[in-house]
Amino acid sequence: MEARLNAFANPVATRFLRYINSAGKVLSDSTLPAATQELVKLRASQINGCGFCTDMHYKDAVHAGESPSRLNLVAAWREAKVFTEAERAALELTEQGTRIADAAGGVTDAAWEDAAKHYDEDQLAALVGLIALINTYNRMNVIVQQPAGDYEPGMFD
Repeated sequence: MEARLNAFANPVATRFLRYINSAGKVLSDSTLPAATQELVKLRASQINGCGFCTDMHYKDAVHAGESPSRLNLVAAWREAKVFTEAERAALELTEQGTRIADAAGGVTDAAWEDAAKHYDEDQLAALVGLIALINTYNRMNVIVQQPAGDYEPGMFD
């Protein structure tokens, strides 16, 4: 499969990506744990069916030292015993924040309160921003049908 649009060569898309990558840098530099960030990006990408991002974030997480067995269980995180309570709260917030259109009420107060038990205000801001940002990347890649499998860690550094 070939992408419908080469977002890496088109000047408008490239400029847009530069701006959202800058936003991503703010989030990756935050105090939200790096492992949590990778889990969030992977789970949202799975939900959205973004093969490119699922592949990318799995490989980036492994490259950063994350356990492949934990990553393989992200889709079944509710049943898996390998995630901390804080990670589970972040994954729940990710699912609800990603599935906004599926839920009449959006993110529940219970999901927010659970996340707030584990993360301070700056970390919550980073978590919300990260959920919004990965959903943006996912939607862009799904719309243009960006093919999965060609990504290697460090490719965009």
